[in-house]
Amino acid sequence: MKTQDMQKWNKKLAGFMAVIGASALIYLPTMAQAGSRNNETSQNRPTSSQPSQEGTSASGEMTSESDTIVAIASANDNFKTLTKALQAAELTETLSGNGPFTVFAPTDAAFAALPQETLQKLLLPENKALLTKILTYHVVPGKVLSSDLKTGEVKTVEGSPVRVRVDTGKKQVMVNNARVTQADIQASNGVIHVIDKIIVPPELQSRLR
Repeated sequence: MKTQDMQKWNKKLAGFMAVIGASALIYLPTMAQAGSRNNETSQNRPTSSQPSQEGTSASGEMTSESDTIVAIASANDNFKTLTKALQAAELTETLSGNGPFTVFAPTDAAFAALPQETLQKLLLPENKALLTKILTYHVVPGKVLSSDLKTGEVKTVEGSPVRVRVDTGKKQVMVNNARVTQADIQASNGVIHVIDKIIVPPELQSRLR
């Protein structure tokens, strides 16, 4: 190739490279900004792998596992009578302790099924011992999730056992004659299973008629 032709070719090549270089300088900052935006988006996006410490209460409200059994019951409109009964029996401090406890918690509707005068008598100071026995009959030591429940007798804090019946076909759990209507409400010191009836130690049943 002649020297003149070579010089012309070099000038064209230099011009072409200059155009490419200028284009790169314009494009690279745009790429950097887009990458930065993507980074920020991915950092701010919540991931599904993060564990949740929330559960659902009997009324459908969200609850936190940092709440104790008593705190959850007190904040729930379905447990007003239970909360009042725990206060009358002076059990709020106990069930706010470390535990862990499993509570078969009767709703207000379950308490309402009792004769009204019977419920009123139970809440009187002179019947505190009787009320305490009934309430602690709803409490089992330890944290027993629904997946851990099996058919058989389970000893309560009161001392007498309750009879648990697990019907996998009907997907139903019975505690004595009460049905579990909602299971596994998580608390910081145990778990709550909601039941639709009051359960009473056999030796006390005649006193509630």
